[in-house]
Amino acid sequence: MSESAAVRVDPSNERMLKAWDGDDGSLWAKRAQRFNDGVAAYRDLFFSAADVQVADRVLDVGCGAGQTTRDAARLAAEGSALGVDLSSEMLGVARRLAEEERVPNVSFEQADAQVYPFADARFDVVISRHGSMFFGTPLAAFANLARATRPGGRLVLLTWQPLRLNEWISTFRTIFAAGREVPSADLALSDPREIEELLSSAGYADIECTAVNKPMYFGEDVDDAAEFVVEQHGGRLDGLDDTARDGAIQALRADLAEHQADRGVFYGSAAWLVEARRR
Repeated sequence: MSESAAVRVDPSNERMLKAWDGDDGSLWAKRAQRFNDGVAAYRDLFFSAADVQVADRVLDVGCGAGQTTRDAARLAAEGSALGVDLSSEMLGVARRLAEEERVPNVSFEQADAQVYPFADARFDVVISRHGSMFFGTPLAAFANLARATRPGGRLVLLTWQPLRLNEWISTFRTIFAAGREVPSADLALSDPREIEELLSSAGYADIECTAVNKPMYFGEDVDDAAEFVVEQHGGRLDGLDDTARDGAIQALRADLAEHQADRGVFYGSAAWLVEARRR
């Protein structure tokens, strides 16, 4: 039996398991450091809001390769941090890095946080950096996380604002469409009113959504950034002939060149910093 076959997931999350314990997870495991570098500008805001105390027990949802889990564990030096994710490959990277970096109070579990049987009131802080937007049934997922959080415990999320406000993804989607219609769908948890209603229904109070904007890093130069962006988003070029594909890549390189600064290639990004407390 494969590891992913042994993971209990809600039926609504089976597609996510297939993706994240498949090709998507493999790419993110391979490029773990680049993905972390991409959103590193949000780190201080995120952990300031999380306010992890030295003896806290922290849960990191959608932890990926575990950078935020390890950071939380260092802050909770007399407590612990548990990271959960659907990707066995990313969790393998997370465990290896925790060992290499000598972070003893951290652990990782391949799990669907929507249905995982966490102990009641186990955690003081629940965090998720762009990992909470993929639940098939968000209300059930956040209700499960609320059950696992002690009364008064903290929930801190980073989620993307609408795609039109995120220069990076709106630009790449338009370029890779190469004249075709650009899909209009947004990621989940991009509307603060919906976030507040969802979390309130799940058992949270004192909910605040703060708009935060930070530069997002894509590479040290045009060649480096182009390789990474095509590797991540190149599937959007499927269906184009060679001429259209080459034209899209050249358009990408020209746009990347316009975004090159002394420290690398950066695009604007816009997120919600979501803070709440368990009732």
